[in-house]
Amino acid sequence: MTARVPHNDYGVLVPPCPGSLPGKTVTVVIPVRDDQRKLDLTLAALAQQDYPSHLTEVIVVNDGGPLDLPSWVREIPNEGWGIAWAIQTGFAHATGEVVLRLDADVVPPRGHLSAHMRWHHAADYLVVLGSLKFTPSALPSPDVLGEAVRDGREHLLFDECEGHTWWHKLVDEHDGLRTAPSPLMHRVHVGASVSQHHALWTQAGGMDTSLVLAEDTDLGYRLTQVGAVFVPELEAPAWHLGQSTLMRRQTEVKRYNAPFVADRIPYRRFLRTEGGRQWLVPYVDVVIDTRGSSYELVRGGVDAALVSTLPDVRVTLVGDWPTLGGGRRSPFDDPRLDDRLIKGAYENDGRVRLVDDAGPTSAPAPFRLVCPPGWTVAAETLDTLIAKADKTDLGLLHIALTETHEGIVTARLERTAAIARALHVIKDGQEFDDVVHELYGSEWLDGEEHGFARVDTSVKPFIVSRNTEAAHWRALAIERKVAAGRLEKQVHALERQVGVLEKKAAKGTADSARWRAKAESWRVQTVQLQRRGERTVFKRALRKARRLLG
Repeated sequence: MTARVPHNDYGVLVPPCPGSLPGKTVTVVIPVRDDQRKLDLTLAALAQQDYPSHLTEVIVVNDGGPLDLPSWVREIPNEGWGIAWAIQTGFAHATGEVVLRLDADVVPPRGHLSAHMRWHHAADYLVVLGSLKFTPSALPSPDVLGEAVRDGREHLLFDECEGHTWWHKLVDEHDGLRTAPSPLMHRVHVGASVSQHHALWTQAGGMDTSLVLAEDTDLGYRLTQVGAVFVPELEAPAWHLGQSTLMRRQTEVKRYNAPFVADRIPYRRFLRTEGGRQWLVPYVDVVIDTRGSSYELVRGGVDAALVSTLPDVRVTLVGDWPTLGGGRRSPFDDPRLDDRLIKGAYENDGRVRLVDDAGPTSAPAPFRLVCPPGWTVAAETLDTLIAKADKTDLGLLHIALTETHEGIVTARLERTAAIARALHVIKDGQEFDDVVHELYGSEWLDGEEHGFARVDTSVKPFIVSRNTEAAHWRALAIERKVAAGRLEKQVHALERQVGVLEKKAAKGTADSARWRAKAESWRVQTVQLQRRGERTVFKRALRKARRLLG
């Protein structure tokens, strides 16, 4: 039986002890570009691992520069250029059931590989995140390091400096990630030491080789959408030789990554403030099965969804489109006239896709609304439903629309990660929605209360987008929040300066008082901006959106 982990609570799993692992094979993939000295130390540490060597394969992907490698290491030239391509190349040649990506400037202790692998023996949909310590120390020789790793005293060779404190803070705040919500996981997916089953990585789509940076963040997001559970392995932290690129050039990294991350990761809401944009990955996919329905009923649902106050919406229309031939026909007596009108209306709209099979999930979109034709949603419905689901990380919302002699007609908001997880662990004979409820929870809602209504074919289609005004106020609200955060940081900086002044001689008393007064002024402005940004502005947006609806 496949182990079932609700949400990200991997605490329900009982991994075997490192010394009694059944014996899964693992491939260690190391991308490197012209860094022989640090790579030698990484390989020296890998040679001393306590995980069985006959179950371990090590691949070094050469992204440039000559390398001198031991005989037990496979060297493969990068099939493209850059780290994303190097990882993709390594995975393509890996033979292990599990693949551990390890950077060429990371020194794993003797039990590091076993610490990863014990979790992969407990479940096959885990992403194990290796923890790191950072050191500025001079590099020892490979022989000295190898002996130290073998004897468990490599820590004596390195001084520890400040590292990814934000990473440990997120892990600690969420009980080792056991209580972390789905939108958080991609943030902790750091590629320096991370492992997963090869099949899980393939299901997520592998690396986006078009990315030069943020490839690990993007992969972490897509792993979330295929139902992965993220496990931080804190028992055997590895040593990172020197600072990471993010630590050295944080401002430049964030500036470079922003447009690429915004396009691919809908969870980064603060990067998607413009309502008129179209994004590579939508936040929600509205799926409507058009088969047997009229053009007018389908149009009403599609057009209402596309002018939602939620800006990043995609609509998927399911129909028998491949069989819609182009031969001679009557324009009015065509038995598939409605199908042709639907296709004609939306086949050239970049926000709409026409498919004959919507698939089991809408990955990589994090949410899917399945709605029958003939129903519309109010402007704020999608936003409200997602907020409802995110409040407790629910996997499924059932929305009751009406009741017929055949039963209750429903729509459903599905969390992609929850649906994918349920598909992975369900057993024959089980009700699918029951499994989703067990893993993530579900809830029933009244459709009318949440803005669902029947399509009124007597009403003309919308001429002006309902989201224009609301998008303006939403963007303004986000700007206010950002400004408030900036002011809060300034308050903290001023408070630190006050502390320094207080420790000085009495002659600094006047300066200290002045700084305290200024800090208090900033704090008052912060509270005012937060209130305006989070309450007044957003309420005005909703009122204006409702007025536009008539």
